[in-house]
Order: sequence, then structure tokens, then C-alpha cells
Amino acid sequence: MTAPVLCLASASPRRRALLATIGVPVTVHPCNIDETPLVGETAQAYVQRLAVAKAEAAVPLTNLPTLGSDTAVVVDGRILGKPVDFDAAAEMLRLLSGRCHEVLTAVAVSGPEGVLSCCVATQVTMREISADEIAAYWRTGEPADKAGGYAIQGLAAIFVKQIQGSHSAVVGLPLFETTHLLRRQGVPIWQRV
Repeated sequence: MTAPVLCLASASPRRRALLATIGVPVTVHPCNIDETPLVGETAQAYVQRLAVAKAEAAVPLTNLPTLGSDTAVVVDGRILGKPVDFDAAAEMLRLLSGRCHEVLTAVAVSGPEGVLSCCVATQVTMREISADEIAAYWRTGEPADKAGGYAIQGLAAIFVKQIQGSHSAVVGLPLFETTHLLRRQGVPIWQRV
């Protein structure tokens, strides 16, 4: 196994797996950041602020470049967080059912060039989702810790009718843009993971 070349400021197994697909071995240092949106803050400003805060919070924990990221599901200007219970998940999935929503993922990489960041917007269109499907999906346990109450890379893939933009960004890390930021910070890719 190759030594880590990046510190991932996230406990997300999806982000770690995405970085592994491009050959970036990481050490993981999740950072506890207050994720409460600020009054009047846009969804894009929100995810960018959190990504930068996570990357900066991990800097004292390592001598490696650090990556912070945040993803938000947005519909009608409303940020859908992680559902706290079945009722919250059902409300989110009913809101997403049969329509298009936006997934915003921001990435920040702290390193020799300072903090570099970007935000990627992807449009996701869901088919109609029945109440029975919502209940059955909740029982799988998958939606409990997912922004917007669903995982596009998991069982909820059957709900997705169309996607315009980056699939990996919806999963949690836009690989095209992330690779660009990593290279600018001198982080090698295609290492053995």
C-alpha cells in the first residue's frame, strides 16, 4: 500500500472510495464543523463555506495537503440536509418525486498554493416515487445519512430518470474538478491505493 498523499477532512466512505478510484491514498481526519446555514446564505455559498472550513480545520492535524468537501441537495432554493427520521426522509423524497433538483458539491484543497476551491452543480431528475417505495426505501437504512435522503450510487439509483452534470459530484466528490485542484497543489494521482 502506498503512503497517503492527501488528508481527507471527512468520514465519508464515498469520498474516500472516489479518491481511491483516481489513485489517491488518503489519511482521514474528519472535522467537526457547524453545518448550520447562515441567515440569507445561498446554497452555493453554504457548500463552499463548509468545504473550505473543513479543509482548513484539518490543516493542523497533518503535514499533507487537505481536502474538504460538502454536498447539498437543493430544491426550490431550499437546502435538504440529512433526514433525522422517516417523516423527514419521506417529506424530502415526496418533494423530489417527479421533478428536477440541483445537487451542489463544493471541494476545497489546502496546500502550497493556499486554499483552492470550486463548486459543481448537477441537475438530477427523479421519476415519480410512490409512498410504498418511500417507506420500503427508508427500511433499507440507506437514506438516513444522505443529503436529500437518497444515495444515487445505491438503491435510489432506480428513482433517477436523468442526470445533467457530474455523477461523481452527486455521490460526493466531482472527480474532474477535484483532480484539477489536487494537481495544482502538487498531489499525485494514479498511485497504488
